[in-house]
Amino acid sequence: MKSILKLALICILALGTTARAAERATPDEAVAMVKRAVAYLKANGKDKAYAEFNKPNGPFTDRDLYVFVIDMKGIDVAHGINPRIIGKNVIDLRDADGKPMVKAFIELAEKKGSGWVDYRWPNPEQKVVENKSTYLERVDDVFIACGIYKK
Repeated sequence: MKSILKLALICILALGTTARAAERATPDEAVAMVKRAVAYLKANGKDKAYAEFNKPNGPFTDRDLYVFVIDMKGIDVAHGINPRIIGKNVIDLRDADGKPMVKAFIELAEKKGSGWVDYRWPNPEQKVVENKSTYLERVDDVFIACGIYKK
């Protein structure tokens, strides 16, 4: 009997995890993630914060949410799911429709300090290009961002 209960519990947990992984994040969750990251950066400094932001399974990734940080010259300084671009200049990076999205991020950060940028980007879980919105906040010479895929 105990083994049947254990098996049932494992099945329930597995199904719950699968459903959670497929669940899309909300705009409010993206804003909250950025605000947590900003607070963490201010409390702990760049080196410690960037190390945390770069952890793929760390506290600054959740489902399709991940934090990334780009400086005002376009250098990617932290990225929660793509460590290959850390340290690279991504200023000319364009979305699926050719929109220079990093330039749009920087322009928003310079003019307003925070807000949303819409673009089209490949969803790594769905393996298709989808509409995406990224919320960002400027902190000194960088901006911290987190995006959501729209349905």
